[in-house]
Amino acid sequence: MSGNIENLDIKKIMSLLPHRYPFLLIDRVLEVKKREYIRALKNVTYNEQFFQGHFPSHPVMPGVLILEALAQAGGIMAYLSHPEIFSDKIFYFIGMDKVKFRRPVVPGDQLILEVRNKHISQRAVRMDARAFVNEKLAAHAEMAAAIGAVSESGLAPSP
Repeated sequence: MSGNIENLDIKKIMSLLPHRYPFLLIDRVLEVKKREYIRALKNVTYNEQFFQGHFPSHPVMPGVLILEALAQAGGIMAYLSHPEIFSDKIFYFIGMDKVKFRRPVVPGDQLILEVRNKHISQRAVRMDARAFVNEKLAAHAEMAAAIGAVSESGLAPSP
């Protein structure tokens, strides 16, 4: 399984991720090179629920949601790279290192999410993640996620 994938729409994204409104934070996948990287897009709009309280007179996208958007992009990359392993799995954050926020993300911005694979196994994923606005770095982090199984009764970690 090799090659690039371009322009996945919201329907395809929803078929790959368990997240739904208001927590689905990817609007479009621009490009994926399986096992290597993904570029995705999040349109930041004023009607997002979190802007009601963060901050009403000076709306700024919370940094943790920028990290969540990056993690969702990384999850899509992992699913597309190894569907035979991840099709019935869910990812859980287990670590974030070297997190830095470089500039605020505000309504009207297009957040470009770039995630590079550092390591994918059947049990964990490690990624280098960067978010850009107008080609300027807004945030970056090294991220790790564990892979868990989805059971009939809900979520259950893999043994």
